[in-house]
Amino acid sequence: MIFQTTYNTLILLYFLLFVGGCVTNPVTGQSEVGFVTTEQQIAIGEEQYRPAQQMQGGLYTVDPELTDYVSTVGKRVAAYSNINLPYEFVVLNNSVPNAWALPGGKLAVNRGLLVSLRNEAELAAVLGHEVTHAAARHGAKQIERGYLLQGALLATAIGVHGSGLGNSIMQSAQMAAQLINTKYGRDAERESDFYGTRMMAKAGYDPYAAVTLQEMFLKLSEGRDASWVEGLLASHPPSAERVQNNRMLVDKLRSDGFTDGEYGSDRYQAAIRQLKADKDAYANADDARRALQDGDAAKALSLVEKAIDAQGAEPTFHALRGDIRYEQGRYDDAVTNYNRAIERDSGFYGHYLGRGMSYVKLGDRARAKSDLNASVELLPTTIAYLELGKIAEAEGNTDLAARYYQAAGQSEGPVGEEARARLARLSRR
Repeated sequence: MIFQTTYNTLILLYFLLFVGGCVTNPVTGQSEVGFVTTEQQIAIGEEQYRPAQQMQGGLYTVDPELTDYVSTVGKRVAAYSNINLPYEFVVLNNSVPNAWALPGGKLAVNRGLLVSLRNEAELAAVLGHEVTHAAARHGAKQIERGYLLQGALLATAIGVHGSGLGNSIMQSAQMAAQLINTKYGRDAERESDFYGTRMMAKAGYDPYAAVTLQEMFLKLSEGRDASWVEGLLASHPPSAERVQNNRMLVDKLRSDGFTDGEYGSDRYQAAIRQLKADKDAYANADDARRALQDGDAAKALSLVEKAIDAQGAEPTFHALRGDIRYEQGRYDDAVTNYNRAIERDSGFYGHYLGRGMSYVKLGDRARAKSDLNASVELLPTTIAYLELGKIAEAEGNTDLAARYYQAAGQSEGPVGEEARARLARLSRR
């Protein structure tokens, strides 16, 4: 299907507008008004997991053992969540320090957060907090309030991390975008701190790590560190109150016998050794992206080549070099770099989008169409649909072209304007 949508999810949510009932919160044990069942939460999470990953940089692939390690810690904590969800944990290739949870137990943590934590117990505190968001129905409650339904129906396009070609997410990924960027209320944050810390203590970790974690977050928020303000602290604002609440909870847990918990510092540092070794390479790549956005391709190229020299296995470094060559009009070289990115990671939409756009410039219609279709299978974007529309029109398939233009025309900005203009011209034929 060329127009992937969250059709099943939207039908489900329409239905839920007319159905109500009481459910028992599996974490708190309290009865509350709720519409979205556990089975429906799982279905929503499974449907939105891949687009959520794609729009946040894709999977971190350089060190697969790190994802296995994070998953082991996450499942160790989630075993005490009081609900048997199909928990899944991934590490995303994103420098922004962040973590998020979808309904149904689908969670992610960015490499930018992992490199900032000090021990396994702090990781357990982060994951326990996010597990509570999933297990305690916090995402489901947001859906029930109608925020996400409205966003999925009315929003058109938003910017995404990834290719430097100015792509934007199509409507079918709107729910994923809103779910992972949800800013929970104070009650939900308190609940996640409280039960997440209890989970990590039951799992054998020292709960005081939840205090040191919040102290670090509070210090970073006061310093207004840009990456943290953009990431975790935007959706999980720290406060002196949260630090004090965690201290009081730890005192209670100590009195309840949780006194011999572990920190796992050596184990954690061993797990993130590769990330720490590559820290400067990722910093150079991030600076290169900013230089490219500022129009300084020469500076961007110098920086990304330093990143590639330091860690040639990272696919996004090669894709970024492709973005630079694309902006320089060196489309054959861009294809070469995107090929290298795809050889290292064949599961990220941006690599196919960049190569497809390069083939467009080279006049290779068949290869362009193949790559653009591959990109929208992973994450539908307006720029891909616009270019697919142009190809369909050039091949004489005006009906298909109109459908592509209609999809791309949902967005604002130059891409949407061009798509609407082309659709209007087709309609006058």
